Amino acid sequence: MRNEHSTAAIVFHEEEYLLLKYEMGHWGLVKGNVERDESEKQTIIRELEEETGIKDAEIIDGFQESYEYYYRLEGNLIHKTVNCLLMESYQKKIELSYEHVDYEWLPYEKALDRLTHKNTKQILTKAHKFLSEK
Repeated sequence: MRNEHSTAAIVFHEEEYLLLKYEMGHWGLVKGNVERDESEKQTIIRELEEETGIKDAEIIDGFQESYEYYYRLEGNLIHKTVNCLLMESYQKKIELSYEHVDYEWLPYEKALDRLTHKNTKQILTKAHKFLSEK
């Protein structure tokens, strides 16, 4: 079994969260594999720009959550660990990469309904609570 390590971000602008639609049809977060000699923060800043074109954003300190899952690739079982950070975007305009087919900025309740996977719904809930308590 192979292990993979990714970083994801809950990206918000004002009171809306950014969700991306993947080619397979599910809605999720900005996410990417951590490359050699790259920190998680460097990874998510790079992935945010590559996947959305957003350059004007910052990581919000004090929030970090993670989740794990398994999937198969070419018959091989992959164990993936995803560490999630929280980011504030100062721009709303998106330029989608080839990796995604759509995006939406949504308020919390609608974003929660739109997300496909239980683990990303749980992370969004924790991030929203974190922001509400700030």
